[in-house]
Amino acid sequence: MRGPVRRFSIALLLSVLLGALLTPVAHAESTYLDLPTLNGDGEYGGGLHPDLPTAQQPLLDALTQARADGIDPARYSTLLHQYWLVVATDNAAIDLAAWDVNRGVAANTATFTQVYVNYFRIAAARPDFYWAGLAGIAGGSFASGVFDVGDIGTVLSVGGIHQLGSAVADLLRTTPPQLLTGVPADITALATLAPRLTPADLAWYQSRLMIMQKHIFTDLVPMHEAYLALGMAGIHEMYAAGLLDDRMYAAWQGIDGGTDSGRADALVTMTDREQNHIVADQWDETAAGRAGLGRVLTYVTTVAGKPGVPGTRAPGVYAPVTVWSPIAAGSPVGLRMPLPAFNWADRDTRWAYLTADLVPRHLDLVADPAHAVMVYREPFPGKLHRGRMLSRLPDIIADLTTQWQVVPS
Repeated sequence: MRGPVRRFSIALLLSVLLGALLTPVAHAESTYLDLPTLNGDGEYGGGLHPDLPTAQQPLLDALTQARADGIDPARYSTLLHQYWLVVATDNAAIDLAAWDVNRGVAANTATFTQVYVNYFRIAAARPDFYWAGLAGIAGGSFASGVFDVGDIGTVLSVGGIHQLGSAVADLLRTTPPQLLTGVPADITALATLAPRLTPADLAWYQSRLMIMQKHIFTDLVPMHEAYLALGMAGIHEMYAAGLLDDRMYAAWQGIDGGTDSGRADALVTMTDREQNHIVADQWDETAAGRAGLGRVLTYVTTVAGKPGVPGTRAPGVYAPVTVWSPIAAGSPVGLRMPLPAFNWADRDTRWAYLTADLVPRHLDLVADPAHAVMVYREPFPGKLHRGRMLSRLPDIIADLTTQWQVVPS
């Protein structure tokens, strides 16, 4: 019986081997597929989903496997986004796992500043990335007033806002009553509500600003890193994954095309995405918060803010308030105030200011790339120092008390 058994065993072995050769080899199932983005708005610590690593190599391994398996990019969209986000934070010297706005101002001050340092790093290396340069200059100006390194004693402090509110209240008391009904609500709120501001209100507002900052970084910086590493192939994969819409894809094509008009169009598109899509709802929520004080704080930001792009006007110079009211024999009398006629939290007027003043002045700057790079490479502490609102507080108060006037038609 040994012979038949041996022949049977050999036949069985051959059959198994032949079956193995004829059966297609199945790829190992890719990991991290079909994960939702849970932290795209930047409101919590870490990355986009708690199951995803915050180190590059395991993310790249999973991404490489998904590509090799021919997986639809839409199924690994969050994995792809997380990978480029980790690349972005690593290049920015930011610890993504520890980037948690809920830890408070002190724990996040270095990261808050480092975001703008990174925008300048990108813009200096690639001056054709106009949006990165604008985000660094305008955002850095904002940072200098709100999160001055080691010193939050600026206009955006409890005492500073109380001073502004008191100055406006004093001036309103001397204003003809016929004109008071025409004074914008933001100004009367500044006078009546600012004295109620507490440190807790200010800390809440600063946390809201940190959330929006992380949201912008999370959305726009990863696509910059993808383009830097892979060119349009990286942008196309993000587009196929649903991370970019048609307008953003066209914006990157404009940058890739190397023309001034393409880069300018990309600047407008990216700025629109930032202000009208990424943080628009968050500005609305911030302005509506804290029983009216959210609106006061967003207006104080507008009063005291002046983006550092050369030639850009302060909001109160760009659109000052003048209230007209007929009070005698049909003759109009005006109340002129050195205060902005809009609130930065309102998307339509914010966008009008950006497109009428800020974006055109930035295009003037980048028309001379060598000068623009010199601006980008200036050490960030110097930019912070020039933008400090603390040193500008006396001038702001002086403007309020000397330029507030009733004028005839």
